[in-house]
Amino acid sequence: MSDDHAYQAISAYNDHLIQTPHIDRIGKEGIVFTNACVTNSICAPSRATILTGKHTHINGKVDNLMPFDTTQVTFPQLFQKAGYQTAMFGKLHFGNNPKGVDDFMILPGQGQYINPDFITQNGDTTITGYATDITTDITLNWLDKKRDPNKPFMLMYLHKAPHRPWWPTPEKFKEFYGKEFPIPETLFDDYSNRGSAAKTAEMNLLTHMKYVYDTKVWPETIASMGKVTPEVPDLVNAFNNQYNRATEEQKAHLKPFLDAISKDFEENWPSMNDREKMIWKYQRYMQDYLACISSVDDNVGRVLDYLDENELSENTLVVYTSDQGFYLGEHGWFDKRFIYDESFKTPLLIRWPNKIKPGITNEEMVQNLDFAQTFLEAAQIEIPDDMQGESLMPLLTSNEEKWTRDAVYYHYYEYPAEHQVMRHYGIVTTDYKLAHFYYDVDEWELYDRKKDPQEMNNVYSDPAYAEVVKELKIRLEELRVQYKDSDELNQYYIDLHESRRAKSH
Repeated sequence: MSDDHAYQAISAYNDHLIQTPHIDRIGKEGIVFTNACVTNSICAPSRATILTGKHTHINGKVDNLMPFDTTQVTFPQLFQKAGYQTAMFGKLHFGNNPKGVDDFMILPGQGQYINPDFITQNGDTTITGYATDITTDITLNWLDKKRDPNKPFMLMYLHKAPHRPWWPTPEKFKEFYGKEFPIPETLFDDYSNRGSAAKTAEMNLLTHMKYVYDTKVWPETIASMGKVTPEVPDLVNAFNNQYNRATEEQKAHLKPFLDAISKDFEENWPSMNDREKMIWKYQRYMQDYLACISSVDDNVGRVLDYLDENELSENTLVVYTSDQGFYLGEHGWFDKRFIYDESFKTPLLIRWPNKIKPGITNEEMVQNLDFAQTFLEAAQIEIPDDMQGESLMPLLTSNEEKWTRDAVYYHYYEYPAEHQVMRHYGIVTTDYKLAHFYYDVDEWELYDRKKDPQEMNNVYSDPAYAEVVKELKIRLEELRVQYKDSDELNQYYIDLHESRRAKSH
């Protein structure tokens, strides 16, 4: 699993930005889900849902700061209990002692790209190198040196990349810096046919993406240019902290690219209009984001090669996914959080030789809520009654008639907070998407996913969709009952959020 990996940046889905041959290989030798999605598009809550098979309002991790309910049973615990050897390496995001794993090395919190720290069973350690490569090294070392060949294994291989602030290796900087990428059709979206949430979110490339922290212009360059708004000090410090993690040798490899970025910015930014500035930021964003993706793909290839070379491929189920999707300039945005497709949908590719027909795609509404039950059923481990997903096994084994779901439930909570994406919940089918934004507004949005795949027109008030709205509202309430969500729970989490904010101030 990676972090914030947009499906648009996997060539199995769309090859207009990047080629990802190793990730694609999982799909070519297995199945690609084109409508895979999340229950709550933000990092730690997504991971909690994957681990527990429950919506975030049940496992407690509704946002990145709210505590996870540690009494919850996670699927690694069930694998461990069933006699599997279990391990977790890379980014967990919350909690320092993952449950149900025999061995772990995890990044604290968000982790670092350069010379990352790791939490281990034997204390904290710092490893020199690049996080994506190191996570893979640790994983391969476990497979090669620590795995018991007499036991089945369950291994979680979790990348930090491509999470913001997108620091590539010097080699990938060299490959991607200066490349130009196609501009999204909706880059200059004015949100004219959307509600308050789209208009007030703080995710715009031009106005909210930071010069130093994100585009990596030297702080000294920004400070010397009077026409550019200074970066806030904590983001300058975050940039400096990231860069200063590097050894002198590593800095010598990075510095030429940072110098080139700053020189370009200093020479050209003052004469640019807002449209040109938006495009400049988009290109810088894509260069670094996709460079990080390229490293992930290279390293996924290393793991797949190891499985092949050690005769493990035939009886190993391999899953590639992300904790959610991400905006790559669509609607002028970066980040995630919304029920809109770029953040709501997530990559999901699964390979299982002799079980899954190679090279197939599936467009059913599947969710990260389903992962735990799928893994447990595949391993013939009893599934707890309180898990809320639906095993994907019928879809993996060409028994589609046994698949029962045609709609999924979504709920986002982290507001007011970073990026200011309003609280909302909703229902999504293959044809429609109905969302209710609440807390400081009371607004509904409906999108026709087939006629308006870019979600540019809210047709909630269009009389032609009156019956659709009526039917979806009934089904939405049914899903809320099914998943044990309610307006009372909404208020409970609002009160907790406001109490926490008051204490922090």
